[in-house]
Amino acid sequence: MKRKLCSTGFDVKQSVLSRHPLTQKMPLFGDTKKKRVIVIAGPTAAGKTQLSLSLAQSIGGEIVSADSMQVYRGMDIGTAKASIAERSLITHHMIDICDLDEPFNVAEFYYRAQDVFHDIIARDNVPILVGGSGFYIHALLYGPPSGPPSSPDVRDLLEKQMRDLGPEILYERLQMLDPVYAATISEKDRHKIIRALEIIALSDRKVSEFPKANKLQEQDFDFRAWFVYYPREKLYSRIEARCEEMIRQGFLDEVRSLEQRGLRLNSSAAQAIGYAQALKFLDSPQTDDDLQTFMIQFKKASRHYAKRQFTWFRKEPIFRWLNIEEHDHERLKELILQDFEQGY
Repeated sequence: MKRKLCSTGFDVKQSVLSRHPLTQKMPLFGDTKKKRVIVIAGPTAAGKTQLSLSLAQSIGGEIVSADSMQVYRGMDIGTAKASIAERSLITHHMIDICDLDEPFNVAEFYYRAQDVFHDIIARDNVPILVGGSGFYIHALLYGPPSGPPSSPDVRDLLEKQMRDLGPEILYERLQMLDPVYAATISEKDRHKIIRALEIIALSDRKVSEFPKANKLQEQDFDFRAWFVYYPREKLYSRIEARCEEMIRQGFLDEVRSLEQRGLRLNSSAAQAIGYAQALKFLDSPQTDDDLQTFMIQFKKASRHYAKRQFTWFRKEPIFRWLNIEEHDHERLKELILQDFEQGY
């Protein structure tokens, strides 16, 4: 229904998978053990999609996206969704489940992903959670953030105020109402500002007064979590090449189409990396100089996002880090599958 990094000191055991070939489907564990879920996180342009597809083919996996923007239909090129061909090869979940006028938040992600995991395991397949949205992955591991459920009426009002007044005014309001929480975010965090003001309006309590989830919650799954990355210089080169490839694929035409479908009315989607810069370009005279400025800003925002992803996942002790440049593709798979099978 519509409702209008790093510490690289991790030492991997050097034994090699020997019980069966990597291409053979691994059996799930008995009922006395928690079902294992592979988590592949990493910065943008690190190659998570291809790695997860290869893993899924090896063990009968199904991929669960942990990307806060891939849930929206039509946001394809700019979010680097798996292609239709890739999705026909391996079942994907949490992709294309919302229209732009349907609010989606981390709590909804948590409960939907939990259901998806149970469904995948019931089919004797392996859930493989893939993405770079640290907030979403954190919620899945530690539980959804505290606070009342979202109210469409309150949310719509706050989003209208955000559009009419701008983030600076709403951020100042948050600073007055809850200076402790406001100090943990910035005026650029539009979605967090709106959610904080919504919580305050609905509960009459400060966000900073709600307890934080800071330990792994007891649940049915054993998360085998990995952060895969390239060294920064190599990663930044890949990010810039990806931005250029998105333009060649028709990213600006995608944004024009989404704008007609209400992209600007969805504050989260309109502020997504690439989309925010593209909307600014569409508001310009669209000269060659404007296009060059857009490309510079697009690449810069993407690099900064990758930097924030490194910072976020450094704080997540459950993740083990793998420098992709130090391992060939098969060795990466071997390390992850060995851990999945043996559960160090």
